[in-house]
Amino acid sequence: MKLLLLIFMIFLAACATKPAMQPAPDFVPVRPIISAPPPQDNGGIYQTGYGVSLFSDVSAKRVGDLITVILSERTNATKKASTNTSKDSSVDMPIPSVLGGGVSLNGRSLLSSSVDASRSFAGAGDSSQSNSLTGRITVTVSEVLPNGYLMVQGEKRLTLNQGNEHVRFSGIVRPADIRSDNTVESSSVANAQIIYAGTGALADANTEGWLSRFFSSQWWPF
Repeated sequence: MKLLLLIFMIFLAACATKPAMQPAPDFVPVRPIISAPPPQDNGGIYQTGYGVSLFSDVSAKRVGDLITVILSERTNATKKASTNTSKDSSVDMPIPSVLGGGVSLNGRSLLSSSVDASRSFAGAGDSSQSNSLTGRITVTVSEVLPNGYLMVQGEKRLTLNQGNEHVRFSGIVRPADIRSDNTVESSSVANAQIIYAGTGALADANTEGWLSRFFSSQWWPF
C-alpha cells in the first residue's frame, strides 16, 4: 500500500503544472531618471530645461530611452577528428649454451623465449551544429557608462493559446552603431545575452521525460 501511495505521489508531482512565467529582475525595463529642471530666471521666451533639441536625433542616449534591437543571429560549427595508431613489437631470445651445450629437460629446450605483440587503435569523430534566430525586440537603456556606451536590457513575453514564450535581451551598445531609425544589429552588441524559451503544452511535448533523461545521462552506467 505504501509503495502504491509513493508511486501515486510521484505521478502527481510529474503532472503538476509549471508556474507562470515571471519577469526576470535583470531584464525588467528601466524607467527614465527625472531630474528637477534648472530655475528659469533669464526672462527669455525659450527657457533652459530638458526639452528636445533642434539639432539632436531620436536615437537613444539617456537612461530609460528605447532602442530596437534587430535579432539576426546565425551560428554554424563543424568539427571532425580522425586518429589511427598501430605498433608491432617482437622479442626473440635464443637458447643459451652451458658448457658447450643447450639446456634441456626430457628433450625439451629450456631458457628460450619469444614475445610478439601487436597493438592498433582507430578512432573518428564528427560534430556539427547550426542555430538561427531572427526578429526584433525593443529594450530600454538601463545605464550610461562613463565612455558613453549604453547598457540595455528588456524582454518580450507572448501568451499563445498553447503556452507562453519570452525573449530576453541585454548587452552593451556603442552609440556609433545605432542607426538613424534608432535600431541596432544584435551582432554589434557587446556582451549580448539572448534568451528564447517557452512554457506550456508545446514546450512540454518537446521535453524529454525525467526517466528518459536519466537513461541518457552520464549517471547511467550502461
